[in-house]
Amino acid sequence: MNTEFQIEFNKIQDMWAELAATDYAKERIREVKVILDEKELRRELRDTTDARDMVEKLGTPPLQNVNELSEVITVVEKGDCLTPYQLERVENVLVVIERLRSYLARGKQYNNPLAYYDENLDSMDYLRDEIVRQIRNEMVDDRATKELFEIRTSMIDAENKMKQKAEQIIRSHKDCMADSFYSLRSGRVCVPVKKEYKFKVPGSVIDKSATGSTLFVEPEGVSRYFEEMELLKIDEENEVYKILYTLTAMVADATEALKENMRMMEKLDYIFSKGKLSIDLDCVEPRINLDRRIKLKEARHPLMDKAVNVPLNFSLGESSEENSRYSEEKIRGVVITGPNTGGKTVAIKTVMLACFMAQCGLHVTAKEADVCMNSNYLSDIGDGQNLSENLSTFSAHIKNVLDILKKVNRESFVIMDELGSGTDPTEGMGIAVAILEELKKSEANFLVTTHYPEVKDYAERTSGIVNARMTFNKETLRPTYKMVIGEAGESCAFYIADRLGMSRDMLSTAIEAAYGKDAAGSYEFSEKSDTEERNRNKKEASPKITKIQKKHKDTNVTTLYNIGDSVMVYPDKKIGIVCEPVDKKGVLRVQVAGKKIYINHKRVKLLVRAEELYPEDYDFSIIFDSVENRKLSHDMGRKLTEGTIVHND
Repeated sequence: MNTEFQIEFNKIQDMWAELAATDYAKERIREVKVILDEKELRRELRDTTDARDMVEKLGTPPLQNVNELSEVITVVEKGDCLTPYQLERVENVLVVIERLRSYLARGKQYNNPLAYYDENLDSMDYLRDEIVRQIRNEMVDDRATKELFEIRTSMIDAENKMKQKAEQIIRSHKDCMADSFYSLRSGRVCVPVKKEYKFKVPGSVIDKSATGSTLFVEPEGVSRYFEEMELLKIDEENEVYKILYTLTAMVADATEALKENMRMMEKLDYIFSKGKLSIDLDCVEPRINLDRRIKLKEARHPLMDKAVNVPLNFSLGESSEENSRYSEEKIRGVVITGPNTGGKTVAIKTVMLACFMAQCGLHVTAKEADVCMNSNYLSDIGDGQNLSENLSTFSAHIKNVLDILKKVNRESFVIMDELGSGTDPTEGMGIAVAILEELKKSEANFLVTTHYPEVKDYAERTSGIVNARMTFNKETLRPTYKMVIGEAGESCAFYIADRLGMSRDMLSTAIEAAYGKDAAGSYEFSEKSDTEERNRNKKEASPKITKIQKKHKDTNVTTLYNIGDSVMVYPDKKIGIVCEPVDKKGVLRVQVAGKKIYINHKRVKLLVRAEELYPEDYDFSIIFDSVENRKLSHDMGRKLTEGTIVHND
């Protein structure tokens, strides 16, 4: 049983989480539970109201994710040095903290309690200013210190001298050069010298071209400046690390203040996300009571389009003034009836979702709301069928209901949809009444929907339980989503079926089966012409199945194959030539790989007919007889010849 999922609170959480900026707030939203402490709940609702009020007056607060700051603090606590990128992340968060402080301070003019959270935020201007002064574009700035500026200035001078010296060498040894400009090789300034002139330009060969015809030489005058540059780079690196370690130490000293800033930003992000959700859904702050009273005025399901949604008015836990039978005992249960698609399920979901949201510290989608705190929320909605657990719809319902009855108590809120459905109507009705009796004994607040007339009768005669119906527009066949408490509703099944085109014969049969012949005779059918009635009964053309046409088999197997036919012999799948046709027993003789074998015709498949392979009057003895036999046969045809023709198998 997952009540949050059944009433679709999980979808509200998705909408809510998108309004949060920090991972902490998003995670807290995903794990939110109903609040059972009255003082805490009232504080949470007050925060939501204050947050909404401030957002409406001052706009969206400047909040951002602080995960990277958390990672920076972890690095600092390990004793590692921060990089310029990480220091800039600290500076960015401090800028947001300063903006948030300014935002909250502006809220003081409206006496908003949230505005005073600014006193718990420390923008640490001294740290932010130092980072801004010394770190720029994820690098240590040249003017971070006087020493670093002098070192980098000297590096630029040394680099310029290297380039000038290289250009001077190129001009003075123009004939020896393969090109008119210098290049960098392994960080060294080199001139391109033709291979045959390598001894005319003093210096060190650093590299050569792919063909070997050009040598890249670092002139002697340039190497001196390169060595100077390398020493300056060491000095620069030492000075940069000195600056980074100094800034890291400052961040380390401010770790606790940074952590407190993170906690406050995450907390404010969660609070403001509730206010933003209230604005987006057009909610109102609910009143909270401990008197087991629920009263909603023009309540809406927050996931339904506000433009088409019909507001719901609902009350529970109050004595009925209309009927003296109810005045002695407060109403704890409502049995809702009405036609299918009449909005019964939406109604019970709307009521429970409103209570659930309120008890999570959220505002409610209604014009007015007065809801009680509940110790637990229990629901049975949907068929619950589970093939993996071998549960039918009815079995799943009963399993869930029994679980609910084990947990229910006086402070519970229960909703059940289609009570007693999924089994024999008579037995289902009995089970539905038994469940209602147990819920009544528990003194819990509960809402159930049903179609059973007997359950309506039970609610009518039982104190503490009242009928309610969802109204239905019979002309448009559309639900109005309006609930009328104190009246039982009709299922309107026959009326809907009639309006949607069911024939009079079918309707008469259905009414007679349900209520007897007299009822069928007194039913007022919708007025239809004879033509329209015939059209109701007219069958529509439907697709037909096309069967395989079985071919007539020739029972005379002796005509299946002729001498010379090329065939496939199974199961070996060898190709052979028919040398004797099929006899009456279905056996033929096939020559395969120079050998003649007898085989049943069912193990042979025709490949090519003889007339397609050989010319007319072809002498097949050429294929099937040896040369000796053919010669002897020829002689026997001309004269008396001694000898015997032998056929090899």
